[in-house]
Amino acid sequence: MDDLHCNRLTCRRVLSDKAVVTTCSHIFCVDCANEVFSGNALVCAACETTLDQPDDVVVLLHPSSHHARSICSLHPTNDYKTSILSGLSPQTIIEICSRAISFWQYQIHQETSFQHAVLRNVNERNAQMQQQLENVVREANSELGLLTNKMTALERDLELERRKNRDLVESAKEKDAEYHKLKVCRSY
Repeated sequence: MDDLHCNRLTCRRVLSDKAVVTTCSHIFCVDCANEVFSGNALVCAACETTLDQPDDVVVLLHPSSHHARSICSLHPTNDYKTSILSGLSPQTIIEICSRAISFWQYQIHQETSFQHAVLRNVNERNAQMQQQLENVVREANSELGLLTNKMTALERDLELERRKNRDLVESAKEKDAEYHKLKVCRSY
């Protein structure tokens, strides 16, 4: 995972240049941060932790942005990387690095959990759709079977009516022939 995503579930935007990071290890796009951190009482939109200390929320910007020096970058320059930790004790540097790695581990874990939840939802939806499809196919096959049986019965009835019709036509021909014989016999 090389990209960070806004931790607001309704957003999930990939963060490239600007971001807002909290001490509770959440990161937000600037638009979401402006929306959720605009009041007096700052509360994390992801975990609802109260953020009342001055450094609880930090704005990160791409180095091409010309903002105040206290604003950090998601892609710092080499000079910035060199100077930012200079003068700090190795213990402080290791603590900072440890916290930064913990932040990334947390973000990776959160992203993995989020993707698993999305996958689970997709699989559940797929299973529901599959069940609905099977129900539709079963109903269609049942309806097709009923219609086939009805058509077979109608074909039998039609054949029976055709036989009756042929029998009536034959009977009518015979009666007509007898009638003509009688008519001919009477004329003599």
